Amino acid sequence: MTKSEKFQLVENYIIENQNAHYRLAFSYVKNKESALDIIQDSIMKALKSIDSLEQTGYLKTWFYRILINTSIDFIHKNKRIVVVEDEVLDFHLPSSEMEVPDIDLYEAIDNLAPEQKTLIILRFFEDIKIEDIAKMLGVNQNTIKTRLYATLRKLRTNMEEKVKV
Repeated sequence: MTKSEKFQLVENYIIENQNAHYRLAFSYVKNKESALDIIQDSIMKALKSIDSLEQTGYLKTWFYRILINTSIDFIHKNKRIVVVEDEVLDFHLPSSEMEVPDIDLYEAIDNLAPEQKTLIILRFFEDIKIEDIAKMLGVNQNTIKTRLYATLRKLRTNMEEKVKV
């Protein structure tokens, strides 16, 4: 496959899956502009490293890996700056009229380490198979299963502690 054919393939893939990419980036930063910046940086990185895509069958895992790494890098670079959109702020502020039952779960997920958060998002929010997550993260399936179960255990413990408080 020629380089221009790879460019076209990546371009089509990105356009077809732009909502999923935005959702994944947004889940890390909880901010529209930052999520769009992450996607833009990811696209630039993907196009610059298009030669590293040897098998086009792995396009999804290859691009998700770039997107995840870019999201985690963004979080590390902007640790001290937290930009929150009004909708997110409204969502987290207490409301006397509306009870939000899942807020503890979202808080608990946000408090996980970026690697743990990645597993939860990919498996349960993006509905990606463990086999594909293993390819994206470059580890074997058993490692993913072990880390996923440990993360779920940690989430459960954190949620139970919040309920007791």
